[in-house]
Amino acid sequence: MDSIKYIERTSGEVKTEKVPSDGMLKWLYSSATGKAALHLLFKRKIISAIGGWYMNTSFSARRIEDFVNEHQIDKKEFEIEELSKYKSFNDFFYRKLKPEARKIGDHIVSPADGKILVFPTLNDVAAFFVKGSEFTLQDFLQDETLADKYKNGAMAIIRLAPPDYHRYHFPASGKASESVKINGHYLSVSPLALQKSLKIFCENKREHCTLSTADYGDVLIVDVGATMVGSIIQTYQTNTKVNKGDEKGYFAFGGSTLVLLFEEGKISFDTDLIENTNKGMETSVKMGENIATTVHE
Repeated sequence: MDSIKYIERTSGEVKTEKVPSDGMLKWLYSSATGKAALHLLFKRKIISAIGGWYMNTSFSARRIEDFVNEHQIDKKEFEIEELSKYKSFNDFFYRKLKPEARKIGDHIVSPADGKILVFPTLNDVAAFFVKGSEFTLQDFLQDETLADKYKNGAMAIIRLAPPDYHRYHFPASGKASESVKINGHYLSVSPLALQKSLKIFCENKREHCTLSTADYGDVLIVDVGATMVGSIIQTYQTNTKVNKGDEKGYFAFGGSTLVLLFEEGKISFDTDLIENTNKGMETSVKMGENIATTVHE
């Protein structure tokens, strides 16, 4: 895969995503020497720790303007538009947006900006990825009861790239449980890495919480860390009622992923997202965009 192509939802056009360290990712996940380096450095969190430290320093703020220009990020959406006011790159990375920057849809919405894949059943997941059969809910959730609860359900994967808005929100209204932490590594969740094995999700650091809803059943929200990500920060109040679109938390520097799991027979993904996934293509979405409805709608 020489580049990452996806479908822009608003226009239906095929776009190419700029991938930082594209060549590095290919080397890490495709060659014997790269895999050895991956184990010795990335899995041991050396790179993540160093990168996380640097991105919190004032020196890193020098990268912000070039980054915004290179990726053509719309500053008018930022709560703080003046780039010089960000104290570090991380301060910019998990920036807030103006409330009006994202409209919240009427159904189940995307919890974040990013590229989405949807799978009406877990069998579809295994068929999509080269080594999809290596992925199991038991390994992913580290909880036999939860794995059994969602084994016949549906899954959405929302991948955040470095230029994306890195705060994530609740996809529906309901009651949010405490967040359960699962220790792990910081491997890349770029399609260049996922193409080799979806099992990365079972190895990375992750946290999950249950959102109990009136219309969509219990939605499991899993926040997955990735290469160069030092933290998964939750900002919501646990065991309280939340509204659709309320902030749940944010990721520190790096690309990251959100996984939504739905119980069997509770939801139906939007047709365009299913069709694009069946073509092997991710679809760009914004936080608040509709991605699914109840099976009765």
